[in-house]
Amino acid sequence: MKRFLIPIFIILLAGLILGACAPKYECTDPLGCVTYAPGEPVRIASALVISGPNTDLGVDSQHGVEIAMQFRGQLLGHDIELQAEDDGCSAEGGQTAGQKIVSDPTIVAVVGTSCSGAGVPMSEVISEAGYVMVSPSNTAPSLTNPDEAWKPGYLRTAHNDKVQGKAMADFAYNELGVRKAAAIHDGDPYTEGLAKVFADSFEDLGGEIVMFTAVNKGDSDMRPVLAAVAAAGPPEFLYYPVFTAEGGFLTKQAKEVAGLENTILAAADGMISDAAIKAVGDAGEGMYFSGPDLSFSGDIYDKFLDAYETNYGSMPISVFHAHAFDAANMIFDCIEEIATQDKDGTIHIGRQALRTCLYNTKDFQGITGTLTCNQYGDCADPKISVSQLQNGAYVRIWP
Repeated sequence: MKRFLIPIFIILLAGLILGACAPKYECTDPLGCVTYAPGEPVRIASALVISGPNTDLGVDSQHGVEIAMQFRGQLLGHDIELQAEDDGCSAEGGQTAGQKIVSDPTIVAVVGTSCSGAGVPMSEVISEAGYVMVSPSNTAPSLTNPDEAWKPGYLRTAHNDKVQGKAMADFAYNELGVRKAAAIHDGDPYTEGLAKVFADSFEDLGGEIVMFTAVNKGDSDMRPVLAAVAAAGPPEFLYYPVFTAEGGFLTKQAKEVAGLENTILAAADGMISDAAIKAVGDAGEGMYFSGPDLSFSGDIYDKFLDAYETNYGSMPISVFHAHAFDAANMIFDCIEEIATQDKDGTIHIGRQALRTCLYNTKDFQGITGTLTCNQYGDCADPKISVSQLQNGAYVRIWP
């Protein structure tokens, strides 16, 4: 037996020498790399509105991210960890959340923001730091317009409101037969952008916009603006794609303004939630809401809904849960595609490589459809529907 000791010792020694001489990973990615040692989780962040009157919007998306993590389990043998930040549905909130995220070099990607107003400043922070973010619900056209707010590293799975605004104009003009309309926004990139596309599209169809105006975020008395709208028209159709608090006041007070008694009221996906139903109360009965078409189907969505109800005790509470699920899975797929893995399980993820992979996404099969990204981050398979509030529930009526 002793004659085997020397060869075995030599073999072990040679293995140690070769291991010591193995080339060490060197990051050549122009934006740097994120490295996770064996046992360390891959870390992503979310920046969604998880407090205040628009909480349902962000929490619903947060659940979508968490279910994507649950279904995926691990990435290349590493657990997935989420750092959740609040975008506040405001520019200040987006700025703060973005700065906190980029101060942590272990975070590889972000799902966020909920609100376009938060997305504009946060995308700038994220871009400058070399990170990447995929929004499930930013819809402002400016965010993917290189001449306006687009920044490298920004993408979204939500539709572009160029699609939604045109669809709502089509519904009002061709389905409802109205010829005079007005639009109200609150200065947010989402609300103003969507209202503008609606107004332009309505006029292109041959309709008349009697007034395009704004309220201030945080205001509770909307009567002066509503009275001005009534005096200018009055319109047959009033579209105000704002958020829950302001939308609730506009809906209730429109019923009190002379000249608007017979005006059809309409809002958008920023007001599709249980909280918005409560905010509009009985005054919202019969009003219309544009937003993403949620008539999803298939085994994955069935499993998603089962997990949502099991995990959170309810069905989805707003409209962008599936878009968040798809955003997270796009990130996970690209990490698995571009990461370099050492023999011991350590993985290295190049930040520019991750960006490039996401922008090159093509024919991704998500819950929301087949997603293909363009060079400025519009990835959605955009489908818009209109719902009507009937007996306290959103009922899809068009198309």
